[in-house]
Amino acid sequence: MSILQADKISFSYNGAWVLRDVTFEIQTGDFVGLIGPNGSGKTTLLKLIDDILQPLEGTIRIHGTPVRQMKREALAKIVAVVPQESPMIFPFMVQEVVLMGRAPHLGKWRFEGEKDFAIVRRAMEMTDTLALSGRNMNRLSGGERQRVLIARALAQEPQLMLLDEPTAFLDIRHQVEFFNLIKTLNMNQSLTVMAVTHDINLASLYCDRIILLKEGRIRVTGRPAEVITEDHIQAVYETPVTVDQHPVTGLPRVTPKRENLSETGSR
Repeated sequence: MSILQADKISFSYNGAWVLRDVTFEIQTGDFVGLIGPNGSGKTTLLKLIDDILQPLEGTIRIHGTPVRQMKREALAKIVAVVPQESPMIFPFMVQEVVLMGRAPHLGKWRFEGEKDFAIVRRAMEMTDTLALSGRNMNRLSGGERQRVLIARALAQEPQLMLLDEPTAFLDIRHQVEFFNLIKTLNMNQSLTVMAVTHDINLASLYCDRIILLKEGRIRVTGRPAEVITEDHIQAVYETPVTVDQHPVTGLPRVTPKRENLSETGSR
């Protein structure tokens, strides 16, 4: 069953087209990677799906309903977003930020109950942030802040999670733990995931399907082995690479080719 449909989406900033005629469909339980160079429209596409921006052409639907016709609270019960960063103007504590994820599920004048606090605690346990509960967000490292934002998204109990370079500030341990967690939720709870990442090898390892954007248009979409090829990657990123099979998983693996350097320059 389709959870997300994008039909001929186009968007521009000040007359400069960022996305053109983007069409795709995501089924419930899919784990989709969105890759492409800087400026190819990846983050803009997530903002259009979350109705932060509105397409100039085309329609985006969630469960068949145009997002422009959905109330913000109804959309937030289905879609959660983990942004690249989220500046905190006020000195919120970590637990307060994670509790914000419960807002769409609280009726007017309703406060958090035992169920809400239990969901928040579980989200913090899953993201290794429980020990940070009483800390000020503005005093956390970049990686710690990102894990808190992930916990907030999990506390929403979404059906569709949009990830905008969620591991950009995480060390390798927390990168692997995060993607293992999201993949587990994807497989066991049918959480649908759309993840923007610059790490093509992580996309290959965890995603069922990949969408490759170039200059605001979809160049190719399909399984990792269909998308992550030398021809596609070199054409889109305009850099020489080698694509081979990972010796353990058999999935495609990208390695940049080192240019021929002079003896002096190589030291």
